[in-house]
Amino acid sequence: MKMLIVEDELTGRVLLREILKRYGSPQVVMNGKEAVDAVHAALGAGEPFDLICLDIMMPEMDGQRALKLIRKLEDESGVASHKRAKVIMTTALADKATVLEAIQAQCDYFLVKPIHKRALLDELRRLGLIAA
Repeated sequence: MKMLIVEDELTGRVLLREILKRYGSPQVVMNGKEAVDAVHAALGAGEPFDLICLDIMMPEMDGQRALKLIRKLEDESGVASHKRAKVIMTTALADKATVLEAIQAQCDYFLVKPIHKRALLDELRRLGLIAA
């Protein structure tokens, strides 16, 4: 599975990488701008990401804006809706407005920090990214 971890905090990056390394070698970036650039490059190479774990609160470009641009890139590249990256938003913010904005931007799931391994793996199974 081709994965992208987008997280500005070292602890979050290490945790997600540790959980996901069993399923591939995740690429790691530190902000939304780097995420959009990574998705653009992957689409250009014909090797799109299967999973993007995307933090919401980051410097330079937040996850909400990055997700909108990522979905736009996928649309422009002709990626069918069922083939686009599964995006799991991660954040310490669990307020209704934040969750609603993430859903409207077409995220696939929303995890509130701290991230728990079981919750993440359960969601990956539900999304069909790992075996049950």
